[in-house]
Amino acid sequence: MESLFQHAATTHGVTVRVAVSFMPEQSRVGAGRWFWVYHIRIENDRKDTIQLKTRHWRITDSNGMVNLVNGEGVVGETPRIAPGQAHDYVSGCELQTNAGSMEGFYTFDLADGEKLEVAIPYFPLAAPEEV
Repeated sequence: MESLFQHAATTHGVTVRVAVSFMPEQSRVGAGRWFWVYHIRIENDRKDTIQLKTRHWRITDSNGMVNLVNGEGVVGETPRIAPGQAHDYVSGCELQTNAGSMEGFYTFDLADGEKLEVAIPYFPLAAPEEV
């Protein structure tokens, strides 16, 4: 699994793995737009079912511009993840610079009404020099 996902973080028995790729065919470098796609896998190694409720991203470009993104669910879903199961999704990020980074956290609901905050690992966004 580690060979597929370059970045991982485990919090409270939930592992978030990230694979990121620069997408030259979706970027418009001449217009100052660089695009990356990232694949997230959320693995539940807890003994209880969790439900993803919110996402909180900190996206930083190489000029130091920070964009905070907060919202419900991921790609229009608030998945329930049973013990031993995983949820995968793919999304993207566009920057006005050729490099930057993303990191953040998810909030999950537990069956007993408690909230669980789970880290999304830091991962760099970097376009090849010859794009």
